[in-house]
Amino acid sequence: MKFEAWLDETPGETRGIVARDGRYERLIIHRESDAPGRRLGARSVGRVARLEPGLGGAFVEMQAAGAEAFLALKGGARLTEGQAVEVEVTAEARAGKGAALKLIGPAEGPPRLVTEGPSVRDWLARWAPGVRPGEGAEAIQAGMQAEEEALGAGVVLPGPGLDIAVERTRALVAVDVDHQGGGARAKTEANRRALIEAARLIRLKAWGGLVVIDLVGSGHDGPKLADAARQAFRDEADPALGPISRFGLLQLSIPWSRTPIEEILREGAGRPTLETRALAVVRALRRALLTDTAAPRWTATAHPEEAETAGAWVARLGPRAHLVADPAMRPGAFRLDHA
Repeated sequence: MKFEAWLDETPGETRGIVARDGRYERLIIHRESDAPGRRLGARSVGRVARLEPGLGGAFVEMQAAGAEAFLALKGGARLTEGQAVEVEVTAEARAGKGAALKLIGPAEGPPRLVTEGPSVRDWLARWAPGVRPGEGAEAIQAGMQAEEEALGAGVVLPGPGLDIAVERTRALVAVDVDHQGGGARAKTEANRRALIEAARLIRLKAWGGLVVIDLVGSGHDGPKLADAARQAFRDEADPALGPISRFGLLQLSIPWSRTPIEEILREGAGRPTLETRALAVVRALRRALLTDTAAPRWTATAHPEEAETAGAWVARLGPRAHLVADPAMRPGAFRLDHA
């Protein structure tokens, strides 16, 4: 098993990418616009805004204005409204839901950040221990490729004849497996490989919750496939497996932990956000500067809205980097020119 890692520290955004045996497994994105106290692993002092006995917890006011997160109360813990508590983020915000918290203990003072969560470099060290991350232009390229796959609808593997589609709905993550092949042994191997690929894609997309996998064929060896599923999803925290139904459906539950990649990069309609489009200009310009060190000047031409957003980040790339706003450029498009 071979791990590779990359660290892309572009002004405005840091990305970490991990591949295992040549396949992208992890993509983590931290933006400078993020609230550090809402990242996974961050510890803060918050104020209990209101108790929700029916939900078994309380909503906690965090440092960011108007930001609330949910604290599940376990082990008979009792809180009062207005009480200050120290909490840790166990799941980042997603799909209109605030961050999830665990209770550290009572605290004093106003809401504030106590310690930031692990950095992108820290996460890379956990996911690919002992591997020195590649940086520069190769990291930018790896991040672009991992992003493309994370935003995709699945994967096709011509060798084993597998077509795997993954889709996230409000209720669950659906995985559909199609296989061009025959025989019991081929079916078993196809399902084993499909489980590995499904787990990889779900990790890459930073998804969680209920997962339903439509396996190939029927009459499955339940214990054998359950073992294969546990092995495929071994990197997830405490995955819970259900039995395989008579319709060939395997169900499992994975705890949520991160904001899904598509929610970081895209708006509700699926269009890249303004920040995503502006950062794409910065990243492309930085890549050009790194790969062509002889050119005295590189200029990016972008839509005025994106140029305005990207301006301060481009200035941090140094004197060789320039940015021009052009109303004729359509949003999301840009041009690079060198002197």
